[in-house]
Amino acid sequence: MTRLAAFVALGIFTGTAAIAADPATGLWRTEPDRKDLTSLIRVSECGAALCGTIEKAFNPRGEEVTTPNVGKRLFWDLKPQGDGAYADGTVYVPLMDVTATAKAELSGDKLKVTGCKGPVCDGQVWTRVQ
Repeated sequence: MTRLAAFVALGIFTGTAAIAADPATGLWRTEPDRKDLTSLIRVSECGAALCGTIEKAFNPRGEEVTTPNVGKRLFWDLKPQGDGAYADGTVYVPLMDVTATAKAELSGDKLKVTGCKGPVCDGQVWTRVQ
């Protein structure tokens, strides 16, 4: 019976470690874009990397708006590098209809997301919603 208890305990600890979510997963609010819209981005694990999908968009008054970008994948293949750093991903910038190399840095409830196309980089700091 003791051996069975040991296997069950090992399974519980192993299973818990396997299902622990990456600290950057969750729902994030963007800064206003060039059209003055903010969005909610759902960051989730996609295999060994992270991806983000636009869940909702809001006008400057905080009212939800319908845009063709809601439901679209915003970034993918963003790989954890350790210490809150993520790199080697791809980001889609809907306003410019361009893809770029993506990286991010997590610090508490802030996620700094940067996209670079050649030597030109731009980004935003997102705030965790949940």
